[in-house]
Amino acid sequence: MKKTTKEANKEQALLLEQVNQIAQGLGETFAPFCEVVVHDLLHPDHAILAIYNNLSGRDVGSPATELGMARVTDSEFPQIVSNYANQLPDGRQIKSTSIGIKDSRGRYIAALCLNVDLSLFRGLQNVLEQFGMIGALLNISESIRPGTSAAGQVRIDPIRIQPVGGGSETICARIDQFAALHATTPRALKSAQRRALVRELKSAGFLNIRKSMETVAQYLGVSRATVYNDAR
Repeated sequence: MKKTTKEANKEQALLLEQVNQIAQGLGETFAPFCEVVVHDLLHPDHAILAIYNNLSGRDVGSPATELGMARVTDSEFPQIVSNYANQLPDGRQIKSTSIGIKDSRGRYIAALCLNVDLSLFRGLQNVLEQFGMIGALLNISESIRPGTSAAGQVRIDPIRIQPVGGGSETICARIDQFAALHATTPRALKSAQRRALVRELKSAGFLNIRKSMETVAQYLGVSRATVYNDAR
């Protein structure tokens, strides 16, 4: 028996509401590193119905993506597209999964999309790699020489600490490690955590690297003035 337009609309509305509930639950479970988006493909011009753990900077009411439009125009488009490479506007690498939702007539009416920020996991990977390495990020040198000081103790020259490398990648790797140790992402650090990070970078000599302030500010998603204040 063919459904009436009213019945079809009721079914679609119910499906959208259920998908939204699932999205909210996923968002709460995988915060802060997983953005969860509900797309209403019945209205592709303003498709985003809900967005949780917003990483991409989009708003509710933003239009459908190319993937969403492909489903709108082709009901045979794959229902699940998983773990494909994607990128946030600020350059962070993410992996995405998109799940199409069909009604009883086989028409795509919605999509549930998950975008995972990989920086936290790369930070954890860096932590593990550093644990098994010597001198990964810092070049520490000291000299213990024979002889005694005026107090009769062994004389030890000052320890010199210099960051290895010196590029923005070194700074970003250190930020990733700090965030991973706090089970979060660089841009989700709380103010107190961010201040502790910046002071740690300063004490280790990372802020002496050329354009380090700009690198830190961009990676944390704050202004340079904020970084300067945190470093005081």
